[in-house]
Amino acid sequence: MQTDTPAFWSPPVAKLQPYVPGEQPRIAGLIKLNTNENPYPPSPAVLAAIGEAAATGLERYPDPESLALRQTIATRHGLQPDQVFVGNGSDEVLAHAFSAFFRQPGQALLFPDVTYSFYRVYTQLFDIEAELMPVDEALRIDVDALVERAAKGCAGIVIANPNAPTGIGLPLSDIERLLRACPDRVVLVDEAYVDFGGTSALSLVQQYPNLLVAQTLSKSRSLAGLRVGFACGQAVLIEGLTRVKDSFNSYPIDRLASAGAIAAMEDEAWFDQTRHDVMQARDMLRGQLQDLGFDVLPSEANFVFARHPKHDAAQLAAALRERAVLVRHFKQPRIAQYLRISIGTPTQCDALVTALKAIL
Repeated sequence: MQTDTPAFWSPPVAKLQPYVPGEQPRIAGLIKLNTNENPYPPSPAVLAAIGEAAATGLERYPDPESLALRQTIATRHGLQPDQVFVGNGSDEVLAHAFSAFFRQPGQALLFPDVTYSFYRVYTQLFDIEAELMPVDEALRIDVDALVERAAKGCAGIVIANPNAPTGIGLPLSDIERLLRACPDRVVLVDEAYVDFGGTSALSLVQQYPNLLVAQTLSKSRSLAGLRVGFACGQAVLIEGLTRVKDSFNSYPIDRLASAGAIAAMEDEAWFDQTRHDVMQARDMLRGQLQDLGFDVLPSEANFVFARHPKHDAAQLAAALRERAVLVRHFKQPRIAQYLRISIGTPTQCDALVTALKAIL
């Protein structure tokens, strides 16, 4: 007897609109500039550490507190281990934060209408009322509007800084304005791309008890395949995250991920070299795209957001794919004519420009 699969689902599941990740191609030879991965491999120290960790101990559960990794992160950022939380990529960390802090009855969570689309998914998953605040005409986060709205009461504020998919960053003074606007609610600052030129709010953690800063090792540490993210805040916030984590999965960071993440955090020279290479390539690509007639937003991330006034973005993305170059196109209103282009190696960026010249 056949039964439609949806009949087995809980009613809320049928209403979900899941996040759609960028294409992970199964075709060899494609130039992949669509998912904001680092074009450079991780530090050799990472591979050595993972190999050593794999040699013994995999039959045992990992440390449920991930204390060694939390200590490494805390030391680097001038914090204490009880001010650091770690999870399987920053997406899991964000999910736990939404569950722990933003399910406030009768109040709406505030975030920009143009930002990381997973935020909307989490509000659906955890039944959180959301109020999307429009970005301005230049696609910048409207801090004034957020402050004014937050003063009336809210479940909290979430922003990506630098914002995604625009790449535009906010100064710390604006972050502080948001923190002061809702002192009794959490302000979550998602800093997935901050190491490529943005200004981190980690320096404000000791000053503001309502600040939670999330980062990832997927981008600037070249560990997208390892899945490690973390959040920093005062101990009471970390305790809230830990309560959710321990009610979901007590062992999120495995032995190999922990060893690799620690090695990546400790190799500052590799980190600095690769991120500066990415920033240099980004600035060069921005100029090349402008020479081709593109409007390119200022970026403090490892991608650029660009549109061509004479060419449809969806058609450009399709034409690039035919030439073995992948970029990201969003069908979302207000940004449907933009392409988000991840920064690759100089050779990959040159291939993109060559393909665009042929298309244009």
